[in-house]
Amino acid sequence: MSKSSKSGAYQQHHLLNRAEEACTLLKEHLDKDHVVRVISHNDSDGISAAGVICNAISQEGGKFHVTMVPRLKEEVIDRLSREKYQLFFFCDMGSGFVERIGRLKGQAIIADHHQTMDTTGDEEESLVHVNPHLFGLDGTRDVSASGVTYLTVKPLEKIELSGLALVGAFGDMQYSDGFKGVNQTILTEALESGVVEEHEDLKLSSKSEEPLYKSLAYTFQPAIPGISGDLEGSQAFLEKIGISYGIKFTDLANEEKDFLRDHLTQLNPHIFGQVYSMPQEDPSLRDLKSYAEILDACGKNKHYAVGLSICLGDRESALTQGVEFLKKYRESLLKGVNWIRREGSQEMDYVQYLYTADKEKKKIMGTLASLGIDLEILNPQKPVITLSRMHDQVKISGRTTLEMTDKGVNLGFALEQAAKSFNGAGGGHTIAAGAVVPYRELENFKNLVNDIVSTQIS
Repeated sequence: MSKSSKSGAYQQHHLLNRAEEACTLLKEHLDKDHVVRVISHNDSDGISAAGVICNAISQEGGKFHVTMVPRLKEEVIDRLSREKYQLFFFCDMGSGFVERIGRLKGQAIIADHHQTMDTTGDEEESLVHVNPHLFGLDGTRDVSASGVTYLTVKPLEKIELSGLALVGAFGDMQYSDGFKGVNQTILTEALESGVVEEHEDLKLSSKSEEPLYKSLAYTFQPAIPGISGDLEGSQAFLEKIGISYGIKFTDLANEEKDFLRDHLTQLNPHIFGQVYSMPQEDPSLRDLKSYAEILDACGKNKHYAVGLSICLGDRESALTQGVEFLKKYRESLLKGVNWIRREGSQEMDYVQYLYTADKEKKKIMGTLASLGIDLEILNPQKPVITLSRMHDQVKISGRTTLEMTDKGVNLGFALEQAAKSFNGAGGGHTIAAGAVVPYRELENFKNLVNDIVSTQIS
């Protein structure tokens, strides 16, 4: 075993010990028949994490009350501080508010994977803080919030929830070139127990649901230059190589599939590789990536309860709605990609900005930032910061590449520091982060982020 894998195993061991402490606390409250108050993030990973904990609680015969929020703000904690629950469980958030959460009326568990400056929780009796960053692991790549949440219920023998833990990792873009760290450990368990299966295939979206040209245009992870987000480009590509664009991928003959694969891998070698599925699942959720996309669409359409219902096993009305939301979401992404192609970004020396006040675009700005980089429409050498006007505030999302984080860029830190300077709030990962600032401070904020990133790089 190499030195780095030894230290990785050592760090995972400590994270697992902390997760076990959290599980012990959870079990104490379930044994006393206390309702668990769950607060989770409203994106794909947050919904998966809530799905993991709520499934575990109900399988143990317990009860829960869930709220999904876009971010943890002082007002949310103020509201929770008036609630008389015995146990609060925070998924995909909370690491930035350890001290405040420690002062809630009941005890608390935080299952988060965002960067944290606060190492409290080791000595707080009322709180167990489970976060990979506390043990030298990377929450951007090593494990998602649903994975951290899974670790906290794992001692209750919940191996069947390992698939959902990995759905959250896909939702958080942690599978760019294979799983690593804790995700790899969870995957190994899921494969060995038969919860998840793997095989090599083209990583196309909606292979069995949509005609081929749509399936290709809707494939954003990994992105296919000139095809992803472009229905006409997709049709032209298929016509050029002589494959019918109206047929579904699953209806192609094997030699046609091979021929298509050869042409697509020339555009992006990552389009072919390991594909993970849950064999027991409904066809539209079988592929882990597709499952994550449906949850993401529920989140973007603000129907978090529909996403959670899917995680909790509703394979009728909730799933039908989820699939509809995904169609709607993809249409918005196609329009959004065309908008970036047309308008481009406003470039500064070290960062670039996309600004909108448009209601539809606001929901998908973070995703558009990632796509702009992946499709090489925007400059990959500069982090993309999106700005969405919300009355007197601006909601901010930042995205960059692993190459830029290797050069020192840390968007979580940059957005947190810049937002704090103007009475806002922010944070996140090195590669992806968010913030909110007053609109009147927008120009000052933009300049400060540019300055912070310039010092990070130099």
